Amino acid sequence: MVAVDDFVVALNPDDNSTLPYLVRLPLTDAGIVLKVRDTWPRTAKVFCHPSIDWPDEPEVVERVAVRSCVRRGAAIDLVLDRGRENRSQFVFTRARGREVIFWQSARTSRQARPNVTLPTRRASGQVIEILVDSHERYAWNFTAQQATTSRRALPAGDYAVELNDKIVASVERKSLSDLVSTMTTGKLRYLLAALAELPRAALVVEDRYSAIFKLDHARPAVVAEGLAEAQVRFPNVPVVFCETRSLAQEWTYRFLGAAIAHALDDVAAHLITESLPSAGPLVPPPASSADIRAWAVENGLEISPRGRVPASLAAAFAAAHGQG
Repeated sequence: MVAVDDFVVALNPDDNSTLPYLVRLPLTDAGIVLKVRDTWPRTAKVFCHPSIDWPDEPEVVERVAVRSCVRRGAAIDLVLDRGRENRSQFVFTRARGREVIFWQSARTSRQARPNVTLPTRRASGQVIEILVDSHERYAWNFTAQQATTSRRALPAGDYAVELNDKIVASVERKSLSDLVSTMTTGKLRYLLAALAELPRAALVVEDRYSAIFKLDHARPAVVAEGLAEAQVRFPNVPVVFCETRSLAQEWTYRFLGAAIAHALDDVAAHLITESLPSAGPLVPPPASSADIRAWAVENGLEISPRGRVPASLAAAFAAAHGQG
């Protein structure tokens, strides 16, 4: 049984739902249940939706005692009994004519606007087509970039570009919590190994590197060591921390654009090389007088130590060495 004053995160038993988690808020005796997209608003506001009920036997992901859970106007302020990631707010508002709920923290409110303006310039001067893995549940749409997208199953990564039906670059996207989970379960090494088989690849994280050292549910030193070991083992697959979801998307767009431009340059260089005329086999340089004299002495032939080498000896040397 779950204590009524606990804040609980559980897996959503509905496999058809796009919101994989449930949260229970002890606002009333029965509690309020919401379907949510993530277990905590670490890198961005988390979209929520009311749920009908709480499962009889929930698969609990996290359970924390609550210090305060109070409704204030159009928001529910939640304070958990732990040192970090303890304050958040569920905001009830309207967007596009319908009621919506967002779960946010002070940190995600700041990160939502990191005080930068994303450029609109094309990646490497072209509109690129980005392949999105069909298993990517909450995919980037690249609406702020000059790119088109299409879905298909990718052998590695979540976003890729191809040339002549071959993938030339791919990027794996991770939230910090997903990165930590992948590392602690041992899946990160296999993921990076698959990416390393591609011509170019990277792993991008929707958070700051400093956020590793604020983790509560994992030892920061273990995570930092795991990342360092992964980079040494797979140096051709960089792990890039991009602060926010939008910046991670922008970095991925630029990386894939540069990769496809580089691949096009490789194809052009190969075509130019193939079109050049053949120079033919390289003719070996003529033998020197010293070489012929040394050969003649070794074979017991008479030759003067100075002066011009007789033509007959030069011909004999050439015949002996297949140069005739």
